[in-house]
Amino acid sequence: MSKKLRTRGHKVVLNRSTGGDIGITILLTIMGAFMFLPMVYVVIQSLKPLDELWMFPPRFYVIRPTLSNFSDLFALMNDSWVPFSRYIFNTVFITAAGTVGNLLFASMAAYALSKLKFPGRNFMFGMILTSLMFHSTVNQVAHFIILSSFHWVDTYLAIIMPALAGTLGLYLMKQFMENSVSDAVLESARLDGASEFRTFWVIAMPMVKPAWLTLIIETFKNLWNTGASIYIHSEQLKTFNYAIQQIVSGGVARAGAGAAATVVMMIVPIVIFVINQSKIIETMGTSGMKD
Repeated sequence: MSKKLRTRGHKVVLNRSTGGDIGITILLTIMGAFMFLPMVYVVIQSLKPLDELWMFPPRFYVIRPTLSNFSDLFALMNDSWVPFSRYIFNTVFITAAGTVGNLLFASMAAYALSKLKFPGRNFMFGMILTSLMFHSTVNQVAHFIILSSFHWVDTYLAIIMPALAGTLGLYLMKQFMENSVSDAVLESARLDGASEFRTFWVIAMPMVKPAWLTLIIETFKNLWNTGASIYIHSEQLKTFNYAIQQIVSGGVARAGAGAAATVVMMIVPIVIFVINQSKIIETMGTSGMKD
C-alpha cells in the first residue's frame, strides 16, 4: 500500500514525520544562530568603551554601551588631508565598474562556451578550470608586468581590469547556463530571426537571473573590501577600506574607532546579501546538477 504524500500549501513536500520537521528546524535554527554570532560580536565590540574593549577575559556582552566609537571614527575621517568623499567615490566607482564589467564578460564568455560550438572550446574551458587552482597572490608578479606594460599601474584600471577577467564567475555562469538554458529555446529564437547577441541578452540572461545575481554579490563584496592595492600609489586613488585601515592603525587609542569601522564596512555587503540570499542558494544548488 503506497504512502500518502504530504502537502503544504498545495505543494508536495518530503514525506517526513512532523517530529522530523521540528527536529530539522531546531537544528537549522541553532546552526544559523551559531553562524550569526561573529557578526553580533562585531556589533557589540563597536559599542564598547575602550576599557571594556581591552578587558580580559573578553566578554560577549557590553556593560556600558556607547556610540563614541562611531563619533571618533567620523572625527578622524574629517581630519584626513584627502577628503573622505574621494575615498568613497573611488570605492563606489571601482566596485560598480568592476562588477558590471565582470558580469558582462563572464556572461558572454559563458554563453559562448556552453551554447556555441567552435574549435578549441573544451581546451579553453580546461584552461579556465586550471586557473581556478592558483591563488591571486601567486599571479601578482605576472599581473604587475601586464598592467605596467599597458600603463595601467596607479590608475583605476589596475583594479578594474583584473576583476573583469575573474574566472570563478565565468565558471559559475557556464555551469548554470548549461543546466538552465534550453538549446531548443535558443534555436527557436534564431529561427525567428533574432541575432546571437539578442538571443543571449533577451532569452538566455533572464533564464539565469539567480546566477548573475550571485555573481554580482560576490564581485561586489570582493571589490568593496579592496584595501591597499600594490598597483595603486596615489593617495587620491586609494579606496575607502584603505583609508579606514590607515585610521585604525594609529595605536591602542583608536581601537574603538577600528571596531566601528569594521561595522561600517560590512553593512553594505550584508544588506545586499540578505536581499538576494534566496537567489544565491538557488544558484549553488543548481550549478552542480545535470539534467
